[in-house]
Order: sequence, then structure tokens, then C-alpha cells
Amino acid sequence: MSLCSTRYGIAFTMHMSNFITVAQCTVLNITIVAMVNSTDHRFQFNDSTEGLPGDSFGDPNNAPDSLPAGVPVYNWSPQIQGIIFSSLSYGLIPMPFLSGYLAGRVGTKRVVGVSLFATSLFTMFAPLAAELGLVSFIATRIGQSIGQGSVLGGQHALWEKWGPPHERSRLCSISLSGMILGSFTTILLGGMICQNLGWPFAFYIFGGIGCVYCLLWFVLVYDDPISHPWINITERKYIISSLANQIHVRSPSISRELCQPLDFSGSLRCRSHCSNPYICVQVSPCKQPLPIKAMLRSLPLWSICVCGFGHQWLMITLMVYTPTYINSVFNINMRDNGFLSALPFLVAWITGILGGQLADFLLTKNFRLVTVRKAATFLGNFPSSVLLVVLPYITPSYITTMTFLILSCGLSSFCHSGIYINVLDIAPRHSSFLTGATRGFIFIAAILTPTVNGFLLHQDPEFGWRNVFLLLSAINLSGLITYLIFGEAVIQDWAKERKLTRL
Repeated sequence: MSLCSTRYGIAFTMHMSNFITVAQCTVLNITIVAMVNSTDHRFQFNDSTEGLPGDSFGDPNNAPDSLPAGVPVYNWSPQIQGIIFSSLSYGLIPMPFLSGYLAGRVGTKRVVGVSLFATSLFTMFAPLAAELGLVSFIATRIGQSIGQGSVLGGQHALWEKWGPPHERSRLCSISLSGMILGSFTTILLGGMICQNLGWPFAFYIFGGIGCVYCLLWFVLVYDDPISHPWINITERKYIISSLANQIHVRSPSISRELCQPLDFSGSLRCRSHCSNPYICVQVSPCKQPLPIKAMLRSLPLWSICVCGFGHQWLMITLMVYTPTYINSVFNINMRDNGFLSALPFLVAWITGILGGQLADFLLTKNFRLVTVRKAATFLGNFPSSVLLVVLPYITPSYITTMTFLILSCGLSSFCHSGIYINVLDIAPRHSSFLTGATRGFIFIAAILTPTVNGFLLHQDPEFGWRNVFLLLSAINLSGLITYLIFGEAVIQDWAKERKLTRL
């Protein structure tokens, strides 16, 4: 299908929303190198300094590179840094549940637009909060996480109404790959911004971009093809007809017929009841309740959660600690660190988009859907874990270290065509709620990963990285095995319409 179509325009708009959200989330990962006095790991409650001549951070022998004068630095230990990193994840657990439910009720446009604006404001206020103290900085990060959790959890309701089944891998991979591009851009430009303007400007710039983009979001995005004012009528018919099994719902408990004109719905002509351009749909007077008990007993659903948790542990480690790991191995300046740290995410962005194209191509060649989902998930987990486990045992060099990091991060994005859209396969009727729910469970890893990794690095400076990568591999591969055994890609019995008949 044409990339100029409206549904692909929606996907690219969502791509940019994810780009901005993750850019704001990732900005601390590179600025922390400039924010923290690496020579003093003693914790002080509000220990801002101004880079005076006597400060240890201002000593060129101790600092990672030359930074602008007057930029504050803080004496935060690795353990405190882990707490700060994890604070951005506190809102990521409850908010995907709520935002997924709200998006199904009031629409993705409102939920994501308002949340993106809120998290952009919190990002801009982060430098001021850091100056006020550690508690206020963590509180700002928690507020930011609430907005980001709403963006990440509320967006998937779009594809219930915009995503034809055989194009969902492509549309979702385009949308989700914005997260990887956000990481790449922030790490690449963040080092330059920190070195030339000072780390506070990294927060101001990416927060300001988000505020401006919210205006475009409310203009360009609509919750469904029916309400979109500029969509081509042919594309509208195609989308609605491809989702016909989700639209033609009938319950014998009520005999009322609702007729909607073609100009409104863009759907096909009614064939059963009249010769006018109407579609007749018989519906129940109220929605069926969510089958919560059946969901909790669903092994395919739990396998998505467990595997997603392991993959999120992998991605958080790569996103948060790649700049720190490169700095610990090579001790290079901020600009070069940003460039090297960004390369793996550039490759991951490309493979994420290509992975969606490949998944849909395999489906057109009559590969089973469950085979495609499991193959993509395997490629996104197993090689990445193995490469990271081996990394601390090889002799450090620019070529070998960067090759391992690029391959590990690049292959990980294949999961965008695997577990992350599998909910749309097994429960399309409840996909907005379940996607938010599974994301909420998965984001528990975003809290635990920085805290646990910070503790491991603080307790054992010599072998800390080995312990970090070994733990990552154990968690990641356990989740992968669970998904390979219990994962499915057919609509579950509890997710089917209870009373369904033809018109």
C-alpha cells in the first residue's frame, strides 16, 4: 500500500509522538555524565555546585571532558543515580492500564495529546527541580512518567480502527520505531548540547519541541477513519471492510437496527435489508463486560507479559547504561560518547521498520501468524542477550565493543513485530485495554532495572558489568522460553463475541 495514504500518515505522526516521548525519557541517560561529579560518590541531599576552580569536577584530569562554566553538578552515587533513573518509571506501571481504558472510551487523540503536552512541560522544568533538590527532581521525574505512561499505553487503540490485519505489523513497527529514533537522536545530540551549551539546555530543547508538536498532533490525528475529514473515500472503504468482523455485530436479544449512511461510515452498501447506500448493524444496548477472570487465566496473555518484561529489562539496560558503559571502558569526551552511544539505536531504528515489512511479507507467503510472531520475538531477544553476556569477557576495543553493542541493540527491535503487537492477534476486541495492561506489567522492569543495576555496579566496581549482563540474560531468556512455549496468535475464546451472526 502507498506510504502516502492517510493510515500511514497516522503511523508516522504516532512515530514522531513516540520519538519525542522517548527522547524526553532518554535525555537524562546522556546528561547524567555531565550532571554528576564522577570523582565523589558521597550522597548529599542537595549538593549543587557551580564548577568553581576548587571543585573536583572542574579538574580536567577528573572530568570526562570540558563543560561550560557555571553549569551545576551533583554528588550522586551510582546507587542514587539508579533511583533517579527508576523514578521515571513509577508512572509507567499504572498509567498504561488507565490510558488504554480511557483511549477506548474518549479516544487516543485526547489521551495522547494531553499527556504529551504534560510530559513536555515536566521535561522543561527538570533543571529547575534539580536545583531545588533531589526530592523535587525525583518528583518531577515521576510527574513526567505519568504523562509518558499515558502516551505509551493509550496509543494502541488507534490500530483497532486504523490497522487492517495484514498491515498491522508495518503500521505498528513504523509507530514504535519512533522510540528507537528518539533514543538515537537524544544520545547523539545530547552530548553536543551538554558540551557546548550545558546539560540544562538538553531538557529545554526536547521539552520545547514536545510542546510545539502537540499543536500538530491535535490537527493531524483522528481516532478513526470515519471522523477523518481528509481521508480518501476508497481508503476509508478499504479499512472498514477489512475490519468488518469487528463492525458487523448482532445480538438476538434486541431487534433494533441502526442504519448509518455511506457518507458517514464510508462502509459498503447494505445487502440484506435495503437497496439504499446504508449499512445495517444490530447491536446490544450495552457493552459486554471485560472477562477479567478469563484474562488472568490466559497463558498466552501471561507469556506476552513475561517475555515483554524480559525484553524491557534488556532495552532499559541498553538505553540507560550504554553511555555510562562506553565512558567506563574508553573514558572519552561527551561529544564522542554521544556519537558512539547513538550508533546502536540508529541501527535498531532501521531494523525495527524493516522487521515490520518482513513480518507482513511472510504473512503474504502463507506463513502461520504464530510462527512469524515467535520468530520475530526470538530474533529480538536471544542474540542480543548472548552478545551482551560475552561483551565484558572480550578485550575492550572500539571495533569489538561497538560491534557487539550495535548488533545487540539493532536486533532487539525485531520484537516490535512480535510480542508487542501480539495482543491484537489474540484479543482484538479488548486490545486497547490489554495493551495498556501488558505495558503496565512490562514497565515494572523499567523501575527494577536501574535500581538493581545501580546496586550491582555500586557493590562490585570490578565485576559489576559482568553481573549486570548475566542477570539481564537470565531474565530475558526465561521470558523468551515462556513465550515460545505458551505464545499463541489466534483469537482466544474469551475474546470472541458471545453472540455473533451474519446480517
